[in-house]
Amino acid sequence: MTKNDLTGDKITGGKRNSSKNGYTVYRKVNKKTHSKAVKKPQESIKISFLGGMNEIGKNMMVYEYKNDMFIVDCGLAFPGTELLGVDSVIPDFTYIEKNISKIKGLIVTHGHEDHIGGVPYLLKKFRIPIYSTKLTLGLISGKLEEHGLLKKAKLIEIAPNDKISLGEFNIEFIHVNHSIPDAIALAVSTPTGVIIHTGDFKIDTTPVDGDMIDLAKFAEYGTNGVLALLQDSTNAERPGYTMSEKTVGESFANLFRKAGKRRIVVATFASNIHRVQQIIDVAKQLKRKVAVVGRSLENLVQVGEDLGYLNVPKNILISIDNIKDYTDDKLVIITTGSQGEPMSALTKIANGDHRKVMATPNDYVIISATPIPGNEKMVGNVVNELMKRGVEVIYENMYEVHVSGHACQEELKLMMGIIKPKFFIPIHGEQKHLQRHAMLAQAMGISKKNIYVADIGSHIAINEKEIKTLEDVESGEVYVDGIGVGDVGNIVLNDRKHLSADGIIIIVATIDSISGDIVCGPDIVSRGFVHVRESEELINSTRDLARNVIYDTYKSKNHDWNTIKTNLRDEVSRMMYERTKRRPMILPIIMEL
Repeated sequence: MTKNDLTGDKITGGKRNSSKNGYTVYRKVNKKTHSKAVKKPQESIKISFLGGMNEIGKNMMVYEYKNDMFIVDCGLAFPGTELLGVDSVIPDFTYIEKNISKIKGLIVTHGHEDHIGGVPYLLKKFRIPIYSTKLTLGLISGKLEEHGLLKKAKLIEIAPNDKISLGEFNIEFIHVNHSIPDAIALAVSTPTGVIIHTGDFKIDTTPVDGDMIDLAKFAEYGTNGVLALLQDSTNAERPGYTMSEKTVGESFANLFRKAGKRRIVVATFASNIHRVQQIIDVAKQLKRKVAVVGRSLENLVQVGEDLGYLNVPKNILISIDNIKDYTDDKLVIITTGSQGEPMSALTKIANGDHRKVMATPNDYVIISATPIPGNEKMVGNVVNELMKRGVEVIYENMYEVHVSGHACQEELKLMMGIIKPKFFIPIHGEQKHLQRHAMLAQAMGISKKNIYVADIGSHIAINEKEIKTLEDVESGEVYVDGIGVGDVGNIVLNDRKHLSADGIIIIVATIDSISGDIVCGPDIVSRGFVHVRESEELINSTRDLARNVIYDTYKSKNHDWNTIKTNLRDEVSRMMYERTKRRPMILPIIMEL
């Protein structure tokens, strides 16, 4: 699909103030020459925050002006340990559903999971055109194909400096540096003013792809006047500047040589295509073959190579099935699992569960990532298991095997300084990140009353005079479990927590419907509570109690099965707590003949 295939939308290039390219510039009325002009009440730009605030991940926002709306990003978050069995978490789309007739499109700033992971679930419900850069659309296409949605999707490729019109909105795309290529910021223009939405970014003066962030474009908007700046807060607590991605390549070169004749295993984020490129480059210098492990990483390499974002020398990549054909000193394995994810390739290798890669003392493992807050223990477990197998593991920051893709404090202040916004809204981060970012904005001279720290569900209106808080919109979390979306809620999760904490006892009995005699059972099944063979006395007592409860309830002429089950739960639960001080889930199954 070409850029101009979407009817009614314009994608143009060139200077921002050119009227020939279809981009409208709104100018203030000169009261002296138009003394009879009546000043109309100023329309506000409304913003709704559906994700990415007070959390890391599932970024999603909605911009609204008059009767037009568009969405920025639709990501997912990975579940915490309390969300037992849940695969991922996506935003609540209720507000989108209520306003679907106004939605003109979805703009995706870059290809990380916390910005694209929710797209398939959104497109299952709504037909919304998607605008993004080539690599981002390539990654989205792979996801949509998995869900059987690609043929129905409308994907519009854009590039930095392109401009599109979505109803009343005029949007220009600005190139930024991040840990994945093709990341963009947005300049959103309306008659009320311009809003800059940075997306995830950092200022890298020596990027791997050689294309530095377009500071001149941001400065141009700053000179002309910016109403509000919405800026990435992920590293707002970190002083100084974020190191260039090229420093990691230099560290790889040193560490790969230090590995000597050992097999090298590098774990990194599956989406970090720049990191993968540098690993391949160093492997080529040392005449090593490269094998890739992990489905998401394999997909990224395939898409990156197909679209020209990865330069893979001929014959350097080999299948993981063929690593046995090469000696250790001729191999580099790139794998997922840098965050210690339980089902990741590196974790399976560390635990000896991987079918094709076995850890040995002749392995040299480099974890090229910093643990996301909350993942430190999982990463530590993986490191410990590898070391038990005699593996040398490089994971400390001192080796510079990872740099962030997000701006630190000095970069954040630099952007504020050149954009010079009237209003400031920190986005993408937990409360501590947002608040620290707000303090940086104050230090840069932005008035406290002009700074707004949002939450999920916040709904605001911005005009030249103020940021006004509106009534919250519907928002929250939707859990994805297998093919189920939203069918796992608090009740199911509470049951899972109960089961994981105390286990379950199942009581099975068959009753004669006429006499009330127990024809079969009661049989007692224990899972996750006690081992039946080692707790025969407790199981026998439970069986006797269950038999007495069934007879007593039936003799009282109460043949209601729900009453029998309730009495069984109450009495067996009471006895279990008296004997063990634990409360397993009690599940009676009563059958009638």
